[in-house]
Formats: sequence, C-alpha cells, structure tokens
Amino acid sequence: MTENHGHSPLAQFEIHPIFDFKMGSFDLSFTNASLFMVLATSCIIFFMMGATRYRAIIPGRLQCAAEMLYEFIAGMIMENVGKDGLKFFPLIFSAFMFILFCNLLGMTPYSFTATSHIAVTFALAATLFLIVTLYGIVRHGTHFFALFVPEGVPSWIMPLIVPIELVSYIVRPVSLSIRLAANMIAGHVLLKIFAGFVVTLGVWGIFPQAFLVMFIGFEIFIACLQAYIFTMLLCIYLNDAVNLH
Repeated sequence: MTENHGHSPLAQFEIHPIFDFKMGSFDLSFTNASLFMVLATSCIIFFMMGATRYRAIIPGRLQCAAEMLYEFIAGMIMENVGKDGLKFFPLIFSAFMFILFCNLLGMTPYSFTATSHIAVTFALAATLFLIVTLYGIVRHGTHFFALFVPEGVPSWIMPLIVPIELVSYIVRPVSLSIRLAANMIAGHVLLKIFAGFVVTLGVWGIFPQAFLVMFIGFEIFIACLQAYIFTMLLCIYLNDAVNLH
C-alpha cells in the first residue's frame, strides 16, 4: 500500500521534514518545501550577482537576461501603475523572481514545487496585499475607502454595493494564491500521469513519451506565465492603492 502511494501523482506534493524542530506547540521543522524556497532565493542571488558583476557596456548573455527582466518588470509597473509605482519596484521584482525560480526549479527531476502549496502562495499573496493596502491607507487616509464606493452608483443601492466591493477586495490574496497553486498542481499531476503511461505501455510508450516532451515545454511556459500573471495582478492591485482606480 505504501508502494502504491509512492506512485500516486499527488505524492510529489507531500511535505517531509529534513530537520525536526519544535518550539512548544509550533512545528518549525526545516522541510523539503523550505529547502527549495531557500534554493530558489539562492539561485536568484547568484544570478543577479553574476549578471551585475562586470556591468559591461556591451552586456553578455547573463547581464542581458537580467537587464531584460529588469526592463520587463519596470515597464509593467509604469504601464499599470505609473511613475509613483516605481518605488515598489524592488518588492514586485523580488516577488516575480521568487515565483519564477520556484516554478522553474519544480520542473527539474526529483525536485519539489514550493508554489504548489497554498500555504506558501497565500502567505506570499497575503503579505504583498497587506503591504499594498497599508500603503494605500497611509497615502490617502480615509479617502482610501472611497475605493469601495463606485462613482455614479445611486445612493439607495450603496448598502448592497459596498459589501460586495469590500468582499471582492478582501478575497484578492485568496484568488492570487489559489490560481498559482492550482496551475502548478494540475501541470505536475498531468506530467506524472503521462510519465506513468510511458512506463506501463512498454514499446507503445513512445507515443505518450512524445507528448510528454511537448507537454514539458508547455509546462515551462506555464511556469513563466503564472509568475507574469501573479505580478501583473499585483501591479493592478497596487494601482488601486496608489491611484484609487
């Protein structure tokens, strides 16, 4: 029974402690999820340090890649938020790179996809949402709550509209986290299933194997796309806090 469980498509998402550590009733163990988040952060640091080491006028491949990512995120912020949003560039760039590297690391064999767990994605989304919301309140004061009162709506329907707007605003980190985690889970489960077909079909496994190769490329694209979507929505939410739109 344990052997069958090990071949389950969902077995790859199980969290296992590497170093057990408990403080009272809190379990602070260092797990495989923690390991791959540390690896993703380390990869980002080494990538950016290597890309910005020489700062050549004619950039090499690594520096060119870093500059393209920099301009990509800066352009996204300018397009969706405006010049006032550039002060949040370090935060948004860090979130994009962290999600991107976590997603891509999860595509390597025998790895773990940290962004497949809602606990990770929700903690990230909720933290960013809280920062953006607090900034909006500090910037606009009580006028920030006008965001929940759409212009042109008759006053008699406000008791219905305001709670709807408030709830839709509060669930933003939930939708962000579920979208990212669900896409990572779905893609990896399908990869596991088709990989099982390759083994069980023997010589006929060449057909699902060909599809598996194509699907891996598609899944890498999805990993990059989900990082982009998360960051794009974050910029849209930041625009609400900065410009009250």
